[in-house]
Amino acid sequence: MPDENPRPAQEPPAAGQPTTATADPAPDHGDGPQRPRRKFTFPSALTVLVVVTLAVWLLAFFIPSGTYDRDGDGTPQQGTYHRTPSGQSFTDRLNDLFLSPVNGLYGVQDTKTGQVGPTLAGELYGSAGVFLFVLAIGAFITVVFSTGALDRGIGRLAHRLRHRGALLIAGVMAVFSLLGTVEGFAEETLGFYGLVVPLMLALGYDRMVATATIILGAGIGVLCSTVNPFATGVASSAADISLGDGIALRVVMWLVLTAVTIGYVVRYARRVRADPDRSLVGFLPGDRDRARAADDAAEPPPLTGLHKTVLVTVALVFAFMIFSVIPWAGALTGDADAAPYSFELGWSFPQLAALFVTASILVGIIARMGEQKLSSTFVQGVAEFISPALVIVLARGVTTIMNNSRITDTVLHAVEGAVSGTPSALFGIMVYVVNLPLAFLIPSTSGHATLAMPILAPLADFAHVSRAVVVTAWQAASGWMNLWVPTTAVIMGGVSLAKVGYDKYLRFVWPLLALLAVLICGFVGLGAAMT
Repeated sequence: MPDENPRPAQEPPAAGQPTTATADPAPDHGDGPQRPRRKFTFPSALTVLVVVTLAVWLLAFFIPSGTYDRDGDGTPQQGTYHRTPSGQSFTDRLNDLFLSPVNGLYGVQDTKTGQVGPTLAGELYGSAGVFLFVLAIGAFITVVFSTGALDRGIGRLAHRLRHRGALLIAGVMAVFSLLGTVEGFAEETLGFYGLVVPLMLALGYDRMVATATIILGAGIGVLCSTVNPFATGVASSAADISLGDGIALRVVMWLVLTAVTIGYVVRYARRVRADPDRSLVGFLPGDRDRARAADDAAEPPPLTGLHKTVLVTVALVFAFMIFSVIPWAGALTGDADAAPYSFELGWSFPQLAALFVTASILVGIIARMGEQKLSSTFVQGVAEFISPALVIVLARGVTTIMNNSRITDTVLHAVEGAVSGTPSALFGIMVYVVNLPLAFLIPSTSGHATLAMPILAPLADFAHVSRAVVVTAWQAASGWMNLWVPTTAVIMGGVSLAKVGYDKYLRFVWPLLALLAVLICGFVGLGAAMT
């Protein structure tokens, strides 16, 4: 779930292959020890955002300051941009740079001047609510995984469907996609190669089928995130809309794209099974012998009553989260300004953070962890998710620098002309295309959302398009890139574990990527046109 896209430090052993602790020594040419070549490693999301912070701070000296007139809701009014002096001295700017992480967490925006600072009076500008929400859901997910219920449930599903190959592929991909769309299931898939690769080989498929089942199953879910807190949640918060806004479009998009992706993988799998020579990766020694072991495969232990209770609890928690954030009146009537129904909760990140803290404790009690184990697991989960939480804070800190130097509206004005008079459908597609290179340059989903949304969301207002469409187009661009970019552990770690060449994976996936891009443009274009 953490979305910094951690880079694999070393190539993991291939699934089903013996691990080795030694490496071939460097050749000795008789002229002393050879220094190993230093391999380039793409910087982490935190490092990228530090560089971005410094770059934006420097650019603020050269970009003219200006503002839009705003209505009572704070929405900029198209055509009202005008130059205004920032009134900042060099010392003020230096102080903004120094305090940017602090302001990104709990900076307060003065209601009169619009300046952001930790000691001002006004509305919270920092991302403290999202920060705590990420830590809370991180603790919840870690507690759930520690029970072993999810791993055992997926293992039993795979074993039961082991003689029905197409159904097995569809079932595993559907589960991974569901987990991806609701809670950003991605890096966790690396633990399933040891189970899925031998199983697919036993059914007569190749290693590419196993790789695609795992990577594309979870990846398409993240691409079509419905309530994924690390994508949709952060972006919705930055766009100043509800997490439930636009969920109908995202659900339909998720269903269609998941079905298309499953069909693509099943089609290739059937082709390989019918004619092994058509495999893109071939077969390693012993791969073709695994089919004889299918009937002898040990059945995973059954789900205990405790495991079933944990899985039901997890499902209920996420279902309640979805219910609590959806603006039901607007969703059912089609009127965004409709008065909310009496049963609507209208929850946001503070309430959701409390929900997942409570749910973590509840799962711990159900699993009979005991006070010490529950406490340590909870803290471990918070620690593992501190990195994506800090990414959000740093990204928000960049926007405080832009806000205080009054260049945010100038940047917005610079692209206002690009959307003025643009058909709504074309605007949605433009947002998707523009975010493709940004998704590569800013590898963190949360960081990308926090940086881009303050600019993209007001553009939607100018184009008379729902901000929810912008969120959907943005997350689709980020998810599409993360299906193939070689800078993530999900991709490079996955192909290494399955012993599939990255070049072969690209050859396999590029037709699907092209098809998905067309479908995404169709969905965001239609969604924009309908608003």
